[in-house]
Amino acid sequence: MVKVKLVKDLGETNEITFKIHGEYLTLDESISIKEGEEYRLVLKRGIFYLKSKHEEQQINGSFQLIPNVYDTEHYITINDKPYLGVVEFLQEKNSYIRPVNQLPLEDYLKGVVPFEVFPAWSLESLKAQALAARTYAFIQMNQDMDDTIKYQVYGGFSWDKKTTQAVEETKGEIITFENKPIPAFYSASNGGITESNANVWGGDPKVYYPVKIDPFDPVQPWEFMLHRNQLQIEGIDWDHPTAWDDLVEMDDRIAGTMKSYLKKNGYLGEIKIVGITHLAIDEDTNASGRTKKGSVTVEFFHRLFDGTIMLEQFKLEDVNINKIRPMIGGDIFRSYLVDSLEEKDDFYIMKGRGYGHGVGMSQWGASVMGERGKSYKAILQHYFPETEIMEIGEIK
Repeated sequence: MVKVKLVKDLGETNEITFKIHGEYLTLDESISIKEGEEYRLVLKRGIFYLKSKHEEQQINGSFQLIPNVYDTEHYITINDKPYLGVVEFLQEKNSYIRPVNQLPLEDYLKGVVPFEVFPAWSLESLKAQALAARTYAFIQMNQDMDDTIKYQVYGGFSWDKKTTQAVEETKGEIITFENKPIPAFYSASNGGITESNANVWGGDPKVYYPVKIDPFDPVQPWEFMLHRNQLQIEGIDWDHPTAWDDLVEMDDRIAGTMKSYLKKNGYLGEIKIVGITHLAIDEDTNASGRTKKGSVTVEFFHRLFDGTIMLEQFKLEDVNINKIRPMIGGDIFRSYLVDSLEEKDDFYIMKGRGYGHGVGMSQWGASVMGERGKSYKAILQHYFPETEIMEIGEIK
């Protein structure tokens, strides 16, 4: 069985709606739930309130919904999204509702694979993804997993026929090394060369995560432009009531990521990015050609809670590049396989290849291998050399 927190679509909220399809039980006999009726679950001052058109019930502690029979005819829709199995509603940080979905591993995977790759890919590519996802989930089962990219993207009971077939035809199979499951990392694209786990996360390099040319990965080139000056600050009338709100950064998407980053690093209050006065990457690269270090300096206005506005600076000098990429955003600064960084006039242009850390399986590379007639076992052997496929039941 797998437990997964539902975070991706809900965020932090103190109210959700749900419906049950089929008969469900609760651990509290005083709570009555009717099929097809819409309910609102509200968390207020540490107490759950269950509301429908006809009544309101108070719930002390957590709240659990358990299907009378586990099958695809019994499911719960939470904010219109369906989930099989048990759902427990917990309090998080004493302020938010956090549903936790519990269901069998194989059915969890049927809600993962179509959200991690394109279901239109070849069946063998989908099988390779199913094994990577199953192996990863098997190792993480005792962790506090959620439904985001931090673990694996999980879409609930929103299955696809072809990916479901891939899961069912590989039921129970996982990737192992010396009779133990491996973490089975994967990313969208390695940019044409795989990466060592040691280069990304440190520790000892694993033989099944080598640095090697990947002839199947379609490279996935990327580039982005970032303005050096984000705000035009000359002539601002700070006495005007809308002066602060009128400040809009040139690159609002990247600026938004930078603001979130700064807030996580202790800058409370409101922030406006004034400019990126310095951005550089070290010419020294690791064995896979990926950038190791870089520097960045960000200037920003910081409005404190009392209304005071300060011009501040956040500086990272010659640090691991993995500290800089989150400031820009992983969906923009897509990998550490950087080909060039140029400063022209008032902006920076960075170009690179790949999407993700590059360790283990390239999902796009696996799709190309499947299109060329390679079996899922050949795909996995290419991306996880010296490993074996075993049944979960064979693991001691």
